[in-house]
Amino acid sequence: MRRLFWLGMGVAAGVALSRKATETARQATPAGLASNLGDAVRELAGAIGAFGADVRAGMSEREQELSDIVERRTGLPGRTEATRYTAAGGRHAATESRARRAPRAES
Repeated sequence: MRRLFWLGMGVAAGVALSRKATETARQATPAGLASNLGDAVRELAGAIGAFGADVRAGMSEREQELSDIVERRTGLPGRTEATRYTAAGGRHAATESRARRAPRAES
């Protein structure tokens, strides 16, 4: 009975090692390396995007906090329509309205 147990353990270990060796050999091919590199780049891009979103959310939150402080201390509105950033371009609204005006005639 003991010998049968050890025979079964050897077969199971052989199958596991064989599968692991096949997978390692596949990853060492150019296609496998390209796949690993592509996955790593995708993961990095996702992490950078998430970081950027976190930074933007933090900036917005802090801007709101500062606006509330200014409003409390001065009684003036902290954020007016003229000082808000546009969602599309991130440019200052006052700058954007100035850019829409017709250019001045040269004298």
